[in-house]
Amino acid sequence: MSVELLTLLFFGSLLVFLLLGTPLAFVLGGVSVVFLYFEMGDIGFYLLASKMWETMQNPTLMAIPLFVFMAILLEKSGVANDLYDMMHQWWGGLRGGLAIGTVLICVIFAAMSGISGAAVVTMGTIALPKMLERGYDKKLALGAINAGGGWGILIPPSILMVLYALLTEVSVGRLFAAGVGPGLTLFVLVSLYIGIRCWLQPDLGPALPPEERASWGQKFRSLRAVILPILIVTIVLGAIFGGFATATEAAAIGVFGALFATGVNRQLSWKVIHEASIATLKLTALIIWILFAAHAFSTAYTALGASSLIGDLMSYIPGGRWGALAFMLVVLFFFGMVLDPVGIMLITLPVFLPVVQQAGFDPIWFGILFIIMMEVGYMTPPFGFNLFYLKGVAPAGVTMGDIYVSVIPYVIVTLVGVFLIILFPNIALYLPNLFYN
Repeated sequence: MSVELLTLLFFGSLLVFLLLGTPLAFVLGGVSVVFLYFEMGDIGFYLLASKMWETMQNPTLMAIPLFVFMAILLEKSGVANDLYDMMHQWWGGLRGGLAIGTVLICVIFAAMSGISGAAVVTMGTIALPKMLERGYDKKLALGAINAGGGWGILIPPSILMVLYALLTEVSVGRLFAAGVGPGLTLFVLVSLYIGIRCWLQPDLGPALPPEERASWGQKFRSLRAVILPILIVTIVLGAIFGGFATATEAAAIGVFGALFATGVNRQLSWKVIHEASIATLKLTALIIWILFAAHAFSTAYTALGASSLIGDLMSYIPGGRWGALAFMLVVLFFFGMVLDPVGIMLITLPVFLPVVQQAGFDPIWFGILFIIMMEVGYMTPPFGFNLFYLKGVAPAGVTMGDIYVSVIPYVIVTLVGVFLIILFPNIALYLPNLFYN
């Protein structure tokens, strides 16, 4: 049977079972094992089991439950309330200042948590009602939270980056370092958008009246709120980038820091630890099944002759390797509208990686582009996760239509950031080359 027909049957089977509502990990794993058996026979099972066993022995895998546990603890620690009070005092006197400050908190939360939903839910609960009370434009405020919340998977530490590194066998440390520059670039672009638009249209983000602005003494006292978050981020990332600890060891240090922050804010209890542990167990088990499915999928599709087929297909795309890159980013953009990021990773990486290698692109650089497109997927309708997170915590009067419309300019700004990273690769590669030369 030709590789074209096998590919059609393979992806057709995946689509049928997905439409039937079967969980993605089981669809990918089950269909892949069936096709692998008919293509390779019994040896396919041994090959797959060997790959899974090799993955289970990878110490980097331990970083996933540790980073998840750290994120959940920080979410329960009360750090976000202190950060918002600080931001309100420092930025409230500027047009659009509350929105820019909220985006800055999303950066700090991203550097502490490693997941997307934490910042969206927290800022949607704390910052959104206060911005609306101050007369901020609904769509401006919603879009700022949606955009900033997605940086949890880009600014290190990032659980999605750990998964990408495991699937592509690149360095987690280099990938973490590569996420810093693009994350700060997107923060600057989004802040410029908010600031310029509110300068041109003051009614969209009015500044606090002079009598409500904090004194310099209050502002400096409020900076105490950032000590613990900055300390945690500095210790975790400094240990990784400085070569003092692996990603797994740094994650363990981050858990200790999160426990300390929760205790300082008087939120630490056996109930909190128990709830965080159970949530971590559930999410980690889900991720492990996803990894097994990913290996089954990549092994099966490679056995079916994927490399030759992809090479032939890419030869028909105009523009050479840059045309191929554009095609892959467009595919990721549209997949992000309907699939979750981990599912997209499972489906596309086995197909895209050979193309990336043949084109001579740096897999770390491509990984950052991939992660940013997953971030765009979190915020684009109809099924972006952040859209539903935000709707779940938004005040009455905020409709799903408001949330859908609010993301449009922020998606455009993010895509401008992607273009800048393509144009200037050192935005992503400067720090990895500096720390891991």
